[in-house]
Amino acid sequence: MAALATAALCATPAVASAAPPASTIDVSATTVRAGATFTVTEQLTNPTDFTVTGAKAALYVKEKPIADVVDLVSCTGAIAPCAPYLSSFRGGVGDLGAGESRTVTFTLRVKDDVAPGQFTLQHQFAGDNYAFGVEDGPVVTIAPPDEADVKVTLTATPRVGLTARVDYVIKVSNTGPATATGVRVTANPGTGHTIVSTTGCTRSGATLNCAIGTLAPGASTTAKFTSEGGVFAWGAFTATAQRAASAPADPDAANDKASKKCTAYTGLFVQC
Repeated sequence: MAALATAALCATPAVASAAPPASTIDVSATTVRAGATFTVTEQLTNPTDFTVTGAKAALYVKEKPIADVVDLVSCTGAIAPCAPYLSSFRGGVGDLGAGESRTVTFTLRVKDDVAPGQFTLQHQFAGDNYAFGVEDGPVVTIAPPDEADVKVTLTATPRVGLTARVDYVIKVSNTGPATATGVRVTANPGTGHTIVSTTGCTRSGATLNCAIGTLAPGASTTAKFTSEGGVFAWGAFTATAQRAASAPADPDAANDKASKKCTAYTGLFVQC
């Protein structure tokens, strides 16, 4: 009897297996931008011992109606087209017997006017005769627009001589957040002055075209040119440099252009 009692005390208690969750979701991307498309795959599993009739995969956004954040592009796995229903998108899969599973994949597009921020996806297994609770899913971040802010500055250094010569340096910087490609800057020496030399630019009449190319966030480069006004130069003149092209969108036009005003008092003396 003592041995039986000891065996009973040492026996491992039986552990009931956990029922599978009624719904789970998998998101193709948790960081997106306005206008971007992503997918949400929702799996339904019936953990009960009865058939759930008219089973549907339901998808919500916790903070507001889902249709305020994303558009429903398409879905697969449903027996009929997915559609909005109150504050959710739903895809029906028909009757679901005990232990059976179905999967619906929603393709969603972030609305163009949605502000950067975060939202929480929610999911639910809903049926005509029974509905499970709404569950929180992953947090999705709407990142700021893909932009690259190209900044242009211009410095001027007068040179002693007879022709009112001025050396200019164009500095082009990318303050981010994205990489800037196809960056091009144009420059003009100002009224009465002629470009006599360039570095990193090509000349077309009185205009310079400077093909900068690609700039990573935080990177900068320079281009240079020299102008002359002649022996009898007199008066003020203003050289300019400005961004002519770049991609993606540049969010700040205020720093796209720079200018430098100088004054010639004959070709012997120029002040900038």
